[in-house]
Amino acid sequence: MSIQWFPGHMTSARKKAAESMERIDVVIEVVDARLPEASTNPMIRELRAHRQRPCLKILNKADLADPAVTARWIAWYNAQKGVSAVALSCKKPGDVAKVVGLCRTLAPHRNDRLKPLRMMIMGIPNVGKSTLMNALLKKRVAKVGDEPAVTKSQQAIDLSPTASLVDTPGMMWPKILHDSDGFMLAASHAIGRNAVIDEEVANFLGGLLLQRYPALLVKRYGFPVDGLDGPALVEAIGRRRGCLQKGGGLDLEKASLILLQDYRDGALGRVSLETPETRAVMLQAYAEALAQKAQAAEDSAENALE
Repeated sequence: MSIQWFPGHMTSARKKAAESMERIDVVIEVVDARLPEASTNPMIRELRAHRQRPCLKILNKADLADPAVTARWIAWYNAQKGVSAVALSCKKPGDVAKVVGLCRTLAPHRNDRLKPLRMMIMGIPNVGKSTLMNALLKKRVAKVGDEPAVTKSQQAIDLSPTASLVDTPGMMWPKILHDSDGFMLAASHAIGRNAVIDEEVANFLGGLLLQRYPALLVKRYGFPVDGLDGPALVEAIGRRRGCLQKGGGLDLEKASLILLQDYRDGALGRVSLETPETRAVMLQAYAEALAQKAQAAEDSAENALE
């Protein structure tokens, strides 16, 4: 199954963000530390490149991610031109207090009342943009919810006489190229439930966790996981947690939601769904598949001419 989700209001959000980009100095891009590249919107990268704006990449929810993997991601992003990366939790005031200072290092010419620092928060739905906005202002000005796409309009607020901030709605992009990205986003609740089948997402997540964090699954659910695949893990969770339908059959949807919610809440422990290395392997495989497809099309065209 290929997961796609692009609500209508996001087209308008992209247009307004492009207009605002002209008037800001630094883009604060919030991503999910557990899947930093899968949760990076390529449209934001394009808008930044067009306007040549530096980016503070915030790997939010770092308290839920594997710290060793997060450290590799920070080094990976910091090696990119115009990007400075930091891992934090937007729910921790001490972490949030660093943000404006980090932005100033990216735009040192903007540091007084005559030239106040102008920042814009961007990112996909449900990665914590509104939580960051509220923490920076130390009051609730942006709606926060556990459902993606809670914020639907752009707003600009002065943080101080020397700094202002534009908060933007969460933006997806029209087509998710890589199926694994769609599943990781759905597992992390960045995509609305109306666009996904929970059981399929849980099967994907279970398979990934079995590969990388089997010990955490054993600790959480109390049964051995050797030899299991994603669907079998979901079934085993259903049996252990008593997820039964009328008639005694397993309620796989309920079991799926248990696994998904445990991951989302951090009940499994600190896990990361992708690493710089797995990302590179996935992109290489994608490039090779495209090359093979192009070669097959070329061969087919040549055969048709003969």
